[in-house]
Amino acid sequence: MGRFLQLPSPADAEDEDPLSGVANIFDVSVVFIVGLMITLFSVYRIGDLVDPDSEVTLVKTNADGLSEIIVKRGTEITAYELTGETLGGQGERLGTAYRLADGQIVYVPD
Repeated sequence: MGRFLQLPSPADAEDEDPLSGVANIFDVSVVFIVGLMITLFSVYRIGDLVDPDSEVTLVKTNADGLSEIIVKRGTEITAYELTGETLGGQGERLGTAYRLADGQIVYVPD
């Protein structure tokens, strides 16, 4: 039986790199992250954020109640912080805003 079974001698054993499996874990994590990003873009329908020809407006409110308006026009992104200040001055009436019973605000231009 010894003549058919050819085992390497202990002196000929190759040293294995203990970190060789880390590269496979990294590759799997990159594939998982890309899949997660594609899923989030499709679920929340935010593909317009990466489209260079689209215009997107987002309103973000943090835990303190401060609101921020984020406007994306083409490849330019601008953020505006809302304050509680009341301003006054001369101007032109552009329309009327109505708050509905469910909390939505509807703007009707003149």
